[in-house]
Amino acid sequence: MNRKITAICAALILLSALAMQFAVRSMKSTFCIAIADDHPQKCIYLTFDDGPSDRVTPVILDILKDEGVKATFFIVGERAKTRKYILKRQFDEGHTVAVHSYSHVYDDIYRSKKALIDDIIKCNKLIYDVTGTFSTVYRFPGGSVMAGENLKNAVTEKGFYCVDWNASFRDAEFIDPTPEQLFSAARETAAGHDRVVMLAHDTTDKSATAAALRDVIEHFKKNGYEFRQF
Repeated sequence: MNRKITAICAALILLSALAMQFAVRSMKSTFCIAIADDHPQKCIYLTFDDGPSDRVTPVILDILKDEGVKATFFIVGERAKTRKYILKRQFDEGHTVAVHSYSHVYDDIYRSKKALIDDIIKCNKLIYDVTGTFSTVYRFPGGSVMAGENLKNAVTEKGFYCVDWNASFRDAEFIDPTPEQLFSAARETAAGHDRVVMLAHDTTDKSATAAALRDVIEHFKKNGYEFRQF
């Protein structure tokens, strides 16, 4: 009997841990999703995290240009410093280049308010060096669920508009996904939302994201959504 109880407890602990992990990855937080009342009743913000990459980001930019859609790119400074030409293209083509992180190393950036703000400033300086403007738009690595109230307040006190998401391609969850899987995830997670903040990624291993993008755009256009950027 004790063995059975122990096994059941272990299984419950494992399930709880998996549920927590899924909740973090699939978080639909409302902390930073504040869309102005004068925006269209049905609108979608395409957001791309963790880039830029030489392989995927230019393909995404080509599709966005073809479709006449603007997006928001939350960049990682360490990846952008050797790809400034991509940041310049994003900016020149009218997209929003926003701060995600310089290092994207959670243990480093979340260890204190100073560490977090220093990381943001370092990333923002890179954006300024390329675009001539500082960004006021920020996304917490992992989403704001990773940060306590002190860290959230520290960022907003610096004048940043923080953005989470309420829908996702789930391209950071699936292992080797097909474009069809990501398209389905984008539709399903956005269901029921008139105002959608869509999470996707443009790192070098996200070619399926780029392959799914056109279908995602066409789906939301067909359903009366207006595309916006932060």
